[in-house]
Amino acid sequence: MSDYGFTTRTVHAAQDAGAEHGAVHMPIHTSVQYGFQKVEDLIGVFQGRIKGGFNYARQGTPTTAALEALVTRMEGGLGSISFATGMAAITATFLTLLRAGDHVVSSKFVFGNTNSLYGTLADLGIATTRVDTGDVANVEAALRPSTRLVFVETISNPGTRIPDLEAIGRLCRERGLLYVVDNTVTSPYLFQPRSVGASLVINALTKSIAGHGDALGGTVTDTGLFDWQGYPNIFANYRSGDAKQWGLTQIRKKGLRDMGGALSSDHAHRIMVGAETLELRCDRTSATAFALAKWLQAHPAVARVHYPMLENHPQHAAAKKHFKSGSWLLSFELADPARLVPVIDRLRLPVSATGLADTRTLIIPVAPTIFWEAGAEVRADMGIADGMIRLSVGLEDERDLIADFEQALAG
Repeated sequence: MSDYGFTTRTVHAAQDAGAEHGAVHMPIHTSVQYGFQKVEDLIGVFQGRIKGGFNYARQGTPTTAALEALVTRMEGGLGSISFATGMAAITATFLTLLRAGDHVVSSKFVFGNTNSLYGTLADLGIATTRVDTGDVANVEAALRPSTRLVFVETISNPGTRIPDLEAIGRLCRERGLLYVVDNTVTSPYLFQPRSVGASLVINALTKSIAGHGDALGGTVTDTGLFDWQGYPNIFANYRSGDAKQWGLTQIRKKGLRDMGGALSSDHAHRIMVGAETLELRCDRTSATAFALAKWLQAHPAVARVHYPMLENHPQHAAAKKHFKSGSWLLSFELADPARLVPVIDRLRLPVSATGLADTRTLIIPVAPTIFWEAGAEVRADMGIADGMIRLSVGLEDERDLIADFEQALAG
């Protein structure tokens, strides 16, 4: 079905894959164990000589495999591995591909929990240098002989900064570095990181792809662009067979078999059902977010609005070039930070909650919640003002949301 559009391919994925009994959804496989009539086949699966077999649900089930195939197709990749959460996918990538003494260059505007993870890596002897990746020169200046990996997000949360995606891809290719791109905010519908040379793509499936706030999950997708034969951290046991599979094999064996961050079949099923409306949801929420951003920008109570499709956004040109639209992520700063709590409390439609990409609009004051633990110094370096509010725009009618913000800001 390669000639069909994004949503057509997605909604027919189960039938295209040959789902049993003509089912239009892949079934939920709840079995933990998988038996074999011939023990030789069981041995073959364990030793990697038989591909696509299942032995224990911690390393995958037919349901999670179907989800992995769907995400791989969405991202135009070589293969994917699913995890229980997006953070499990990021953590497994770092801990399976890096060793003590290695160095990472990262955007300094990353998701708060990813930023926290860097502290854990430091305790394990893996150093991280955080830079403004909006300029590739900052990335290049931070490289060391021990650098193994460069990590960025397509649109940062909550500040909506965008890296110099293409130039970083060229730099990583020239230096033989892994280029890891978190595509959670944009999703593979709005952007494919493979187009800028990404080696690995992370998706927190909980957000854009699932989209209904009812399932956790994450994936790592190998784009097939990285030469694993030159990567020093691949274990000897996995340096056999097709070299393009070495990275995925190591992440699956170490990240799922050893670390146990497995995705349940139930959540994999929910995510696949949610993915069927990804394009429709992204188009609707992006359009509403853009309209709301323009309205907020004109309001006297708002000091600043952060949204990539606004012409005054510092990376507006990059957003227009790479992304189909601006996504559901929007943040703005109140002119008077003291009004932060009263304004949010007066809103009727947005749900005061952490989380992103739900069907409902979600709202949270950034500094006293998700970035409180980071401290004032880190917040200042990341451009997170005390009066910043983050929105994940949902499917409500545009006019209803704008009217709600109008009454809340007028109070």
